[in-house]
Amino acid sequence: MKRLALVSIRGAGLLLACPVMATNGYFSHGYGPVSKSLAGACVAITSSAMCSANNPAIMAQIDNQWEIGAALFAPDRGFKANDDFQTPPFASIPPGTYDSDNDYFLIPHFAYTRKLDEDISVGMIVGGQGGMNTEYDSAVFTNFSSPGNVASSPTGMDLIQMFTGLNVAWQVNRQNSLAIMPVLAVQRLEVQGLEPFRPFSKHPDHVTNQGEDWSYGGGVRLGWLWQVSDQLDIGASYQTKLWMTEFDDYKGLLAEEGDFDIPPIIDLGFAYRFTPGWTLAFNYQRIQFEEVASVSNAADLVFFPGTTLLGTDDGLGFGWDDIDVYKVGLQWEYRPDLSFRAGFGYASETFEDVQALFNVLAPAVIRKHFTFGIGKKLASGNEVNLAIMYAPEEEVHGTNPNTGPQTGHVEMSQWDLELGWTFRF
Repeated sequence: MKRLALVSIRGAGLLLACPVMATNGYFSHGYGPVSKSLAGACVAITSSAMCSANNPAIMAQIDNQWEIGAALFAPDRGFKANDDFQTPPFASIPPGTYDSDNDYFLIPHFAYTRKLDEDISVGMIVGGQGGMNTEYDSAVFTNFSSPGNVASSPTGMDLIQMFTGLNVAWQVNRQNSLAIMPVLAVQRLEVQGLEPFRPFSKHPDHVTNQGEDWSYGGGVRLGWLWQVSDQLDIGASYQTKLWMTEFDDYKGLLAEEGDFDIPPIIDLGFAYRFTPGWTLAFNYQRIQFEEVASVSNAADLVFFPGTTLLGTDDGLGFGWDDIDVYKVGLQWEYRPDLSFRAGFGYASETFEDVQALFNVLAPAVIRKHFTFGIGKKLASGNEVNLAIMYAPEEEVHGTNPNTGPQTGHVEMSQWDLELGWTFRF
């Protein structure tokens, strides 16, 4: 019998970790066009309500407004399996180049903020937290099939994560603002084509092809903004883990019987106005994937007949580490009514390349983001903002001991175009 490898299972796990937006792990590089045009360096920028998604304390310094917009996200992703495998006991992925279907996604956002008095502001934010659609028009894992567990086509997944933040911000004194924002989240998941891995699951009938499943939950984001001087603002925020209900229909695939919480996030940064028209923004972000077992559990286990490695508390995960993200943005107020923005973001690796070949259902390899944006204030006092992001192609090459000498790589590049309208009242 062929030794069933980590190839499919690791792929099945990692498919859940890549977002429906420009990605750091499976989180967006920014929220709203102002943030995105600065590569997400928005933790101390007080010009956009959507920046409250990074630091809710910003809302205390923003006038009454609501913002609406949408992004067109275009990821180009896939993988290549090389023709250098051998006969049993090793299984393999059929050699070839695989490109995922569904290359365009429309992602809306909305923000509202209102001052109750001079010190207290309230508001709401709605946006995309993460998610990914990957669909290969073939039975990728056909060589891992066994009687009664034959891989089907298409192979892939569809994960969407959305969030709503309900914010209360206080201006404690002239320099300091604090905020608390309860966050409500919803996730939708569908997985296809993983039938060969049902024999290795605690719940073999809940591994794949179960249709759409929904998960609900939430947590809290806390924020602080320190206006040190007329030139320097410092911001910090912390989002707790978002505790989510289990994906019951896929409890045989994910660790802890379908548990898929959203990990905690730390944001620290500043905005420095070194001339009246120029602002430098910096943001350090830490995404704590290791706090979620289904993401961080070991992903280098060998599958032998009779083992149960899916759906258990210590079941196979993604093998992901916490990641560090560094974001730098520059804003130039060319005229009082016209601003230009640019930014660069860089993230550490989420997983080791030794198993890169098998992250085929979610080639989440993007590490660099280049961004640009324009903001135009209208005579009415309203504002239009545009952001463009390009993430150049990244490839991660690797092998896996379960599949013998077969090599290959996963790859992805991304474009993102977002337009937003801000209405002041």
